[in-house]
Amino acid sequence: MSGSPLRTRLSELDALRGIGALCVLVFHYSTRFHELFPQAAHVPFSFPGGNYRVLLFFTISGFAIFFTLDRLGSVADFAINRIARLYPAYIVAMLLTLSIEYLAKASQLLIGPAAILANVTMLQGFAFLPEVDGAYWTLTVEIAFYFCMIAMWKWVGMKWLEPMLALWLAVRGIYGLWPDMPERIVMLFVLRYVPFFIIGMLSYRVWAGQRRWGQQLPYAALALLSVAAMESWDVTLVACLLLATFAALIAGRMRWIAARPLLWMGGISYSFYLIHQHVGFVVMLKLAELGYSPWIAFLTAFIIALTLGTAINRLVERPVGEAILAWWRRRRERLRMTGEIAPKPS
Repeated sequence: MSGSPLRTRLSELDALRGIGALCVLVFHYSTRFHELFPQAAHVPFSFPGGNYRVLLFFTISGFAIFFTLDRLGSVADFAINRIARLYPAYIVAMLLTLSIEYLAKASQLLIGPAAILANVTMLQGFAFLPEVDGAYWTLTVEIAFYFCMIAMWKWVGMKWLEPMLALWLAVRGIYGLWPDMPERIVMLFVLRYVPFFIIGMLSYRVWAGQRRWGQQLPYAALALLSVAAMESWDVTLVACLLLATFAALIAGRMRWIAARPLLWMGGISYSFYLIHQHVGFVVMLKLAELGYSPWIAFLTAFIIALTLGTAINRLVERPVGEAILAWWRRRRERLRMTGEIAPKPS
């Protein structure tokens, strides 16, 4: 086995989150905005391939899931942790987005009451209902990934992780041979994106000193083969680049990306991601109607998204999430003291 890591957290991971969030914003504002509103003035460039940045986020999630799993005592611990991490910022960002859309009368961005109620659960994708903000589709993927990981943790354990990942890729192979597989099964088992989560998971196990690259390479090759067999050449190239990036990251060769602005951006990236798209579109639409330059509209939308993302992170995401976790720790301790739940094994 390799030695235990010297650091308990990779700051470069936050920098990658920051880079990914910025790239997604540029894609949405330069490319997606023009696709949805061709009549509005727009910046004279296009930043294609938005899904590439999303694949980076999924790989990061595969790596980072173990920061939660390694501290788990129960399924309830995991559920409360994920609720505290995801829901407070999500609910506020969703309500703020809806309010701005209604005030601006941005009818092309609005959805119906039933879809809005489904969005409150964050499970609207499983009901095939539209999102309040188009960026929220990735949250359905994340929740499905969490379901798969907690089921694996509960019923199989992390000791057999790599063979289970190979089995997961085999199920994806069945999907490749059976393209009419029921969509909810495809979604629940994250079959479109699982190789990217797996790249992150394999990398974490090496970084944590639990496996060596020599042991992981056959599984990494299976993940890349799965992508190559079912996706286009450019997505396959992205998968190879992500594997190389994470190998370099855990080898300590990417510390140069951990610049303070990117670390800060990574710290607010979730709230920023939740609020940036439709709010930015409304800003750019209104400024275009007033005759402002698309460059001014682009920059103004970015500044507003950055400001709102920072505010949600500082005022909601962090304090409310920490309060929920503190409440859960107190409750769990009271239950242990009264003997209603067994003490956590040492």
